[in-house]
Amino acid sequence: MATPLPADRLLRALLDEGLDVHEVEGWRTRHRNRVGPWGGVHGVMIHHTVTRGTAETVRICRDGYASLPGPLCHGVIAKDGGVHLVGYGRANHAGLGDPDVLRAVTAETKLPVDDEATVDGNRAFWGFECENLGDGRDPWPDVQLLAIERAAAAVCRAHGWGAGSVLGHREWQPGKPDPVGFGMDAMRARVAGRLGVRVPPKPPAPRRPVVDLARLQAAARRDPGRVGAPVSYPGALVVEVALVDEGLLSRPYADGHFGTATVLAYSRWQESLGYRGRAPGQAADGMPAMASVSALALRHGFDVVAGRRWR
Repeated sequence: MATPLPADRLLRALLDEGLDVHEVEGWRTRHRNRVGPWGGVHGVMIHHTVTRGTAETVRICRDGYASLPGPLCHGVIAKDGGVHLVGYGRANHAGLGDPDVLRAVTAETKLPVDDEATVDGNRAFWGFECENLGDGRDPWPDVQLLAIERAAAAVCRAHGWGAGSVLGHREWQPGKPDPVGFGMDAMRARVAGRLGVRVPPKPPAPRRPVVDLARLQAAARRDPGRVGAPVSYPGALVVEVALVDEGLLSRPYADGHFGTATVLAYSRWQESLGYRGRAPGQAADGMPAMASVSALALRHGFDVVAGRRWR
């Protein structure tokens, strides 16, 4: 048994397993917690939907029916392998099931025959509904089976579970047939194989450049009068590259020297934001200030700090 993963951790686990995840609006706060508990969780349950068409399937699993309100699962696994997150928390997917099965899933031992329906499964299981008519003829594309394997493995990996924590609805609640069309023992074997392979950690996101406004202003004051294009502050190059991308500065002048050409280009950037000089008809002064640099940073992926006054 485990405490349910936070919503963001669930999303990260699915993405890290290589899944194509679609966040349906409001999924993090869509649940049935008001009618009963959610967690601890013991495993991952797989279903089929008896529906056709991804958009309609996602809508039904999100909203439910008059007799069975949504969400009807946590994620919908579509024919194309996409995982559509529709809910987080208690969901109407498992219903009442067999306490012996719950004990076996928790211990990750062989599942007994499900012949009772006395234990609340909506509290205890993550649920994935898989787009399929469930008639034994509707095919299961390889990409969808792979997504089921990955989704189950993602949750198990995040909780530290093995493949024995994965089960089908038909193994939990007497009379339920789903999923029809593939064997759960075979799916657990696939999940076990995937769990045996370590997922490499994603490389850290590249650090965004940071421009110190005080040092940038010092460069804008000093550099125009200096001969030989010396660089007084390397952060000036970050701003110059952004001005080049805006079409305001010729690329050869992106050299880290906040010279006359850069001042003129920055003046044009200020005027594009509506700034003007103090006298009527006078051009903007080309001196970087927090508002105009921040606007440039927002468009070009760097950060601005005020810094301390730089002499």
